[in-house]
Amino acid sequence: MIANRIAYGETLIELARERSDILILDVDACKSTGTLPVLQQVPDRFIQCGIAEQNMMGIAAGLAMAGKVPFVATFAVFTCMRAVEQVRNVVCYANVNVKIAGTHAGLETGGDGGTHQATEDIAIMRSLANMKVVVPASPNATRKLTRVIAETEGPCYIRMGKDPQPELYGSEEAFPLGGSKVLRDGRDVTLVACGNMVWRALEAAKMLKEHGVSARVLDLYSIKPLDQEALIQAATQTGGLVSIEDHNIYGGLGGAVAEVLTEHAPARLIRMGLQDVYGRSGNPDQLYEMFHLTPEDIVRTTLAHFPKS
Repeated sequence: MIANRIAYGETLIELARERSDILILDVDACKSTGTLPVLQQVPDRFIQCGIAEQNMMGIAAGLAMAGKVPFVATFAVFTCMRAVEQVRNVVCYANVNVKIAGTHAGLETGGDGGTHQATEDIAIMRSLANMKVVVPASPNATRKLTRVIAETEGPCYIRMGKDPQPELYGSEEAFPLGGSKVLRDGRDVTLVACGNMVWRALEAAKMLKEHGVSARVLDLYSIKPLDQEALIQAATQTGGLVSIEDHNIYGGLGGAVAEVLTEHAPARLIRMGLQDVYGRSGNPDQLYEMFHLTPEDIVRTTLAHFPKS
């Protein structure tokens, strides 16, 4: 297994060799974000901005206006909070072709603690006009979605955690913007997840089968635009939905799902995630237990709210 951020960096090297317009910008965080190999292998495409996230966004916007396709990366807390004024006013308001990667999102950041565990970034980024938001669940999904946003005009945000992730997809799988993936079909309930919660939802679905519950697992990798049709089908074909995210329940995946259901297909929705609290410093696995985001927690929550078949 490798971390999604490592797959992201590997893909940037490929893109830089294939396209003359690709540039990679850094804020002295390339060892953490997975872009150090870019500096080592294609140094002419790498721009070191120093520890100045706001300035990096401005530089990226200028490069995009000059016809380049800049990729910028740092911890998700810095892309969506420290530099959010520049992201909004210089990148999104101008609708320029900047690609933003937020790494170390969620509780996976572990020992760095609540100050560095971005649990608001999906809500912030999806609220910005013109911004597209994707959250890959595995390395192959990261590789494909990095290429997708490179080919998509306008601002894009890709969210990744810190730790290695199990591979859920083959190398030939396609990930169109606005799409989703049904990884397991079911009739009683739909487990909707993104990022590192997808494999946990799959494990929970296997355990739910032992309890007589047939669970569909939906990887909602594209948060904005959202696959409304997949959610409408889940609402009409199963008994309800459980959203699972490594993020505050307000404004993130669960909020996006609730908006679609309210407008198009009213159905019962239970939201799992951080319950309007900040993270803590500690081992990530212990943090997921503490905040009730393990496969076992998903099983308990689902059984408490949805009937057996």
